[in-house]
Amino acid sequence: MQYKRTLTGLAFAAAAVVTLAGCSATSSASTSSGDASWKTATSAEGAGGMDALVKAAKAEGQLNVIALPPSWANYGKIIDGFTKKYGIKINSANPNGSSADEVAAVKSQKGQSTAPDVLDLGNAVLQQNLGLLTDYKVANWSDIPTDLKEKDGAWTRDYTGLMSIGYDSSKITDAPEDLNDLLGAEYKGKVSIAGDPTQANQAASAVYLAALENGGSADDISKGVDYFGELKQAGNFQNVLPTQATVASGETPVVIQWSYNNLAWGAAAGASGNENWKTVVPEGQALSSYYSQAINKDAPHPAAARLWQEYIASPDAQNLYLQAGAFPSTLAALQESGKVDEDALQAAGGAPKDSVELTDAQVTAAAKVLAAEWSSTMGS
Repeated sequence: MQYKRTLTGLAFAAAAVVTLAGCSATSSASTSSGDASWKTATSAEGAGGMDALVKAAKAEGQLNVIALPPSWANYGKIIDGFTKKYGIKINSANPNGSSADEVAAVKSQKGQSTAPDVLDLGNAVLQQNLGLLTDYKVANWSDIPTDLKEKDGAWTRDYTGLMSIGYDSSKITDAPEDLNDLLGAEYKGKVSIAGDPTQANQAASAVYLAALENGGSADDISKGVDYFGELKQAGNFQNVLPTQATVASGETPVVIQWSYNNLAWGAAAGASGNENWKTVVPEGQALSSYYSQAINKDAPHPAAARLWQEYIASPDAQNLYLQAGAFPSTLAALQESGKVDEDALQAAGGAPKDSVELTDAQVTAAAKVLAAEWSSTMGS
């Protein structure tokens, strides 16, 4: 099935998402007697089974997550679902942070009860920080394709989307078909991306897509940097971090970001969204990029961290990703077992089959280009 180029809705009802308590500097780390074994456990089965894991996680009583906005890939409902199922409080820190912010928190808060237990990382930052992670294989390890997991469990891909253009149809007369349309006069001061491409995977992926559209390739993304230089020179680049609030207010009328985020900020968000917000996957080669789940090797709540990984990989959470228009890593297994949310899959346009995703080596090379060229090109 070819992916729908214009996306108009989500499979889930527009219900309020729940943002749970922020991370408190006074929270205490676990003192469970089984703490040491769960810090090193590479599977639930190898450390006493799922019942033992649940018991230990409940004893810890908390889980620290970071950089998970409630509207991003349905994380509001995913967090809420975990808490309802296990009664474990989730401390959600810096929800609008980047992958680089996640890593910085792990390093700066090492040994503290506030340190992130789990991470949700873009691939460039992931590959640069493998030493911070610990191995763990979820119970349904076989449901995750081999190319979407590290062989020993240091990380597993969890969801992906397609790079898209979101735009306010009350401010933009003609729907853009590709990134080059955004160089036109109608887009003066209106185009933003989600952060600094040297720090945030979503922003970097906007540059990758620009490279693919302008004669570059996954092996050389420099033409993507050149494109954004042209966008700035034309006066069209807006150096503002877009959020659901800035889209709802009209401050950021055009945003290049993942399809599931653009979808979530439109009418599906109800009163907090923008009913005029439309989502278009640009013509030409589509770009995807999986994010990865991982456990901080120094997690202050090691059992809860592992239970979170189990929940994230479960059909319940994987279908919640899908309901937000994000494609889960276990999609093929869900389809084969009949556990996939078919309505959500259809609303998301079907599984993408013709998209490009940069390899680990290409991401590493792209990061070097961005580090060398982005600041000088954009003047920041």
